[in-house]
Amino acid sequence: MERRVLVVCSVAGLLGILSSVTAFVAEATRIKGSQVQFISTSECAYPRSPAMGLGLTAAISLLIAQLIVNVSSGCICCKRSPNPSNPNWKIALLSFVISWFSFVIAFLLLLTGAALNDQHGGGTMYFGNYYYYCYVVKPGVFAGGAVLSFASVLLAIVYYLTLNLAKNNSPLWGNPVPAQDIALGQPQFPPQNTQQPVFVHEDTYARRQYV
Repeated sequence: MERRVLVVCSVAGLLGILSSVTAFVAEATRIKGSQVQFISTSECAYPRSPAMGLGLTAAISLLIAQLIVNVSSGCICCKRSPNPSNPNWKIALLSFVISWFSFVIAFLLLLTGAALNDQHGGGTMYFGNYYYYCYVVKPGVFAGGAVLSFASVLLAIVYYLTLNLAKNNSPLWGNPVPAQDIALGQPQFPPQNTQQPVFVHEDTYARRQYV
């Protein structure tokens, strides 16, 4: 494996793990409905929570990982497969589509969870004979973003590796053609004998005839 490919996969993988871990921690530290204190009909008291910062960190890490992989591999939409039947090309294209789909959903979940956790959204409290709402983030928002972010980065790495394999296995991507596949030109005329003629004395030739 080339050094450049190894570096890209390592950096993207670490960022994907960082995104997933911080998202799971954000899920564990998010503000829950039981932690909110109802003060009056128009005011709720919320505890401090690092979930917003963790959610933003997870979203930014995911974005950087996705950009690194896609910038390193180039725009697959701008290229045409030199061999559409190549299985590596098909796997790369499928991984690319699913990776971006997972990325969009995960990124929106992480950003939405961070914003709602800071703005205090989601639970229900009963005061007197009426229901009043003190919103908090619903359970599973950050966890879903964590799972999808890890899947997105993993598929992006698969896409990057298989795309490089597809390029290396096809000479139309600019790789040199093997030497055994090149027909070597052969001379059409046999080489002429450049050896000088040898002259034999007449007496010597006559003696050989009588022996």
